[in-house]
Amino acid sequence: MSFNQSEFFDLGYLDYLSYKDTFIHRLDPRAKFIVTLVFIFMVISFPKHEISGLIPFLIFPVILVALADIPIKIILKKLIVVSPFALMVGIFNPMLDRKILISLFGIGISGGWISYLSIIIKFILTISSALILIATTSFPGICMAMENLGMPNIFILQLMFIYRYIFILGEEVVRTNNARELRSFGKKGYEILTAGNILGSLLLRTIDRSERIYQAMCARGFNGKINLFKKSRFLLKDFLYIILLSGFFIFLRLFPLSQFIGKMFI
Repeated sequence: MSFNQSEFFDLGYLDYLSYKDTFIHRLDPRAKFIVTLVFIFMVISFPKHEISGLIPFLIFPVILVALADIPIKIILKKLIVVSPFALMVGIFNPMLDRKILISLFGIGISGGWISYLSIIIKFILTISSALILIATTSFPGICMAMENLGMPNIFILQLMFIYRYIFILGEEVVRTNNARELRSFGKKGYEILTAGNILGSLLLRTIDRSERIYQAMCARGFNGKINLFKKSRFLLKDFLYIILLSGFFIFLRLFPLSQFIGKMFI
């Protein structure tokens, strides 16, 4: 299996991990969804030059990975794949904000570098929490939680279709890439013109495949609503999970825990 194929088929591994039987997996999807939303909101609410206040939030993903028995290398691998987006978002910050804010070992560090590092930390925290949510709940489980929380059905339907069509597009990319490699000799087949033709063919093949899938769904009685058969009950442990963790996140946001610990050691 080529590198591209292995990367693609690894996309569904997070859903596979959601079938484990741990305390985190047994929690109601609504509880895990709400806690993750609160966590992400608290993380992104920090100002752009904040770094120390974000560090304690690493406790949440680390503990979840341990309790849910999720391979840490899977989460790290996904973070590395999407990391270029975060690196590009703040790449111009050091050039735009050159005011020296702190001095470390005699070296002045500008506000641009601090805000850049803050963006990277926020990216790691938010994306890792979302990946862990999928690995402990599954994407259909997340959609079920949103539906039970009262979100519009059309929005949930679009999310599920997009998630499914990612795999369809990935399959077509793998087939097209294999066909190009089998027909290429040396550098032939890697020209810009050829790449444009391949992308056009890929788009048409993907649209045609999605139309066939939609027709098959209609033939089986699809009426615009996806019925999720897995039922869940909101128990006391789910309520406590929301209250305790949400309160902990609010405490970390309002109380400078890192500065307090630093002052104790100093």
